[in-house]
Amino acid sequence: MTNKKLRSVFGLLMAIVIIATGCGQAKSEGNTGATAGTDKASIENLPAAIAEKKDIKLMVIRKIGGDDHTAQYLAGAKQEGESLGFKVDTFSANGDTAKFHDAIAQATDGGYDGVVISHGDDPATVEAVQKLTDKGIPVVAFDSVGELSAIPGVTLTSQDDEALAQFSLDQLVKEKGEEAKIVYLWVDGFPPMIRRNKVYQDTLAKYPGIKEVERFGVANNNTSVDTQNAVAAMLTKHPKGEIDAIFATWDAFAIGAARAIIEAGRTEIKIYGIDVSNADLQVMQEENSPWAATAAVDPKMIGAVNVRLLAKKIAGEETPATYNLEAALIDQAELSKSADPVNMVSLATIIPGWGTTDAFLEDWMKSLKTIYGK
Repeated sequence: MTNKKLRSVFGLLMAIVIIATGCGQAKSEGNTGATAGTDKASIENLPAAIAEKKDIKLMVIRKIGGDDHTAQYLAGAKQEGESLGFKVDTFSANGDTAKFHDAIAQATDGGYDGVVISHGDDPATVEAVQKLTDKGIPVVAFDSVGELSAIPGVTLTSQDDEALAQFSLDQLVKEKGEEAKIVYLWVDGFPPMIRRNKVYQDTLAKYPGIKEVERFGVANNNTSVDTQNAVAAMLTKHPKGEIDAIFATWDAFAIGAARAIIEAGRTEIKIYGIDVSNADLQVMQEENSPWAATAAVDPKMIGAVNVRLLAKKIAGEETPATYNLEAALIDQAELSKSADPVNMVSLATIIPGWGTTDAFLEDWMKSLKTIYGK
């Protein structure tokens, strides 16, 4: 082949490469999560307040942290917001009150269009949320102090804490009897814990034969380890027959208690908890696991619903003052029916409807999801 022909062939090949590369780049650049040729302006009935904003920024701030439930809650909120085309920042204070309030203060002046807070449990939270709303920033508050309801426009959301506690305690009584000897793992000061404690006290009144042997509770970024150490110490004081069950009002408590019981070889003691995560499900499905049951709401779904409510507020739509998410009971008997290990996703095969809800999912949100959803 002559040099001239070689140059012609080489030139043709380079042209093909350039064209192919250009097509690939165009496809990549256009694949930003939006459907080709579609944008917000084309969505029918899109609220003007959403359509007019080029960028919508949300902040999700949670006081407690260091646990899988928090991670999933924040992930659910971020995923839902981004599927609507919003920018979502998240922050966990890991139980540090000062960091929690610093984050809210920064959000107040950070150019955010809406804020979700979680587990605000003190008067300073009320003051901080008031400052947000005074600046026209809408707020949704999950598992936070009831005094926030006095601030116009704020929506208080929660898991159905009464149902969570009742499901778990009913299962404990069913399996361990009306004269069970129990350890109570609980911490005061948090609104959901106060609600759960009310159900616990009512249960003790209903079944006067139940005996509380001991109680313990601390909420920090080391809760599981501290609980494990406390339960391990309790077990040395109480030989077999003196404790039948543990009622754990938070899965961080249950995880620590399960570790202590397993290490001590005291799996005759069963755990009845609240909340669930992949780590929790793994422990519950281990052979001879002491964790018998837990009552829960999918934490990712909680995060998503809070963001939908916030989106409706930004859109200028009506939202309720309060909203409770429906709870479910998960027990070992149901988990054991699965041929494969159950995780947070496959849990839906055991509990119909788990992890899904159309609550506050408006048609215009569904349309946004077709553009920005992943």
